[in-house]
Amino acid sequence: MNTKLITKDHFHFIGIGGIGMSAIAVALLKRGYSVSGSDLIANKETQGLKELGAIIFDSQIKNNIDFVNSRFQTQKIIIVISSAIKNENEELSYCKKNNFLIKHRSEILAMIMQYYISLSIAGSHGKTSTSTFLSTLLELCTHNSSSITGGVIPIYESNAHIENTKFLVTEIDESDGTINNYKPNIGIINNIDFDHCDHYSNINEVLYAFKKFAYNSKKLLINYDCKLTRENFTADNKWSNKVINNITYSLIPNDINKFHTIGKYYENGKFIDMLTIPVPGLHNLSNITAAIAASRMVGISFNKIKNNIKSLELPKKRFEFRGEINQRIFYDDYAHHPNEIKATIDLARLFIKDKNDNKGKQKRRLVAIFQPHRFTRVKKFLHEFAEELSKADVIYLTNIFGAGEKNDDNIDSKIIAKQIYKNNKNVHYFNSNYEIKDNFYKLTQKNDFIVNMGAGDCHNLWSILNDQNILNK
Repeated sequence: MNTKLITKDHFHFIGIGGIGMSAIAVALLKRGYSVSGSDLIANKETQGLKELGAIIFDSQIKNNIDFVNSRFQTQKIIIVISSAIKNENEELSYCKKNNFLIKHRSEILAMIMQYYISLSIAGSHGKTSTSTFLSTLLELCTHNSSSITGGVIPIYESNAHIENTKFLVTEIDESDGTINNYKPNIGIINNIDFDHCDHYSNINEVLYAFKKFAYNSKKLLINYDCKLTRENFTADNKWSNKVINNITYSLIPNDINKFHTIGKYYENGKFIDMLTIPVPGLHNLSNITAAIAASRMVGISFNKIKNNIKSLELPKKRFEFRGEINQRIFYDDYAHHPNEIKATIDLARLFIKDKNDNKGKQKRRLVAIFQPHRFTRVKKFLHEFAEELSKADVIYLTNIFGAGEKNDDNIDSKIIAKQIYKNNKNVHYFNSNYEIKDNFYKLTQKNDFIVNMGAGDCHNLWSILNDQNILNK
C-alpha cells in the first residue's frame, strides 16, 4: 500500500453522520487527510469523527463552507455528497454557486480502493453481512486487512477499519447507479433483485448496472444459486449451497438449527471437509460461503479459514438480539424488501420451533413489527410485502420512513395492513413507536418472539420500550 500522504486536499462531507459517509470520512482521516462535515443529527459516528480530528457542524448552512474555506486556504477543498443530499440543501446550493469541486461519495471510496487489493461486495441483499464475514475472516487469517462497510462489524466495533494493510473489503451500493465507479480486484455479486424503484424502472436497468460492475472487476465471484446472476454473468469463480458439479466453491448444508449450520465443503467438485457455520439461516450460509470463496481466491488456506470461522458474527441490526422484556424476546433486523422479510421470518421460525426452548411454555407467537422504507418501494411491492408479512402470527405496521422521498401518491402503511388482513386478521397499524410502547402489553404476551424490521428509525423502539415507564408496568 502506498503510504504517501496527500495533505493538500481537504474533504467536507454534507451529511457526514450517515453510516456510509462516516466510514469514508474515517478512512480519509486515517490516511492523513483533513476532514470536516455537517449533519443535523448527532450520533456515535459524528462523535467518533470528532475524536479523530474532524470538524463537525450541527447545521447545514453556507456559513459552514465559508468557515472551512477560510480555515483551509492552502488546500484544495473537495465537497463530498451522497445521493440523499438534494439540490435545495443550503450547503450544496452554495457550493455549486461558488464553483467548489463536488464529488459523489462513490468517487472518494473508489479513490481509496486504489491503495489496496480491494474485495468489493455488491448485490441486492446481504451485502453488509457478507462484508462483515469477509472482513472478519481476512482480519483473523491475515491480520493485514482493512474494511469500509455500511454496518458495524463486531470485530472492529466500527463501520470503518483503516490501517496500512494489504487488503480492503468494501461494500458497494447499487441504489443510485454509482456502482459503475468502482474497479475492484475482486468483485462479488451476492444476488440480484428488483429494488430501488426511485432510481431503476425495471429489472433490466438493475442488471445493466451490475454488468458494468462485473466488467470493471478484475476478477468476478458470483452466487450460482441466484437465477439472475447464474443466467446473466459468466465467471470463473462461483459459489453454491445447492450444486457441487462445475462449481468452484460449494457448501452443502445437512444439519440446520438455531445455533449453527453444518455442511460439506467442496472445491471444484472435490470434497474438502465438514464445516460448522456459527450463524444460523440459509441466507447467511450463502453470505458466509461467499466470504470463504473470496478468502480462498486471495490465497488464504482452508485450514486457517476453518480455524477462524467460529468467530463469525452478524453485524448490528441483522437479526440482532436486543434482549428480553417481561418474558418477551426482542430482535432487530434491517429487512426492508419482501425477500429480506421472507428470509428473516424463516430464520425466526427456526428459533420458535426449537422444542427445548419452548418446553413447558405456552405456544410461542411470532410478532412482526415492520416500518416500511420509501414510498416508491411500498407502491411497487405492496402485494409482496403483504404476502410475506402475513406469514407472521401477529403483524404491527408503523409509519413509512420516506428517506427524503416526496409522498406524491399519498401512500401510507394502512394499505399494506388492508392487504395483509385478507390472509391474516391479526394485523394493526400504529402511527409511531411511541404508540406501540403505550400499548405494548395489550399487543404482546409472554413467550412472544418479536422481530422489529426496517431500514429507518424503527430501531429506536428497543430504547423506547426500555424506558422505566414501560418496565415498571
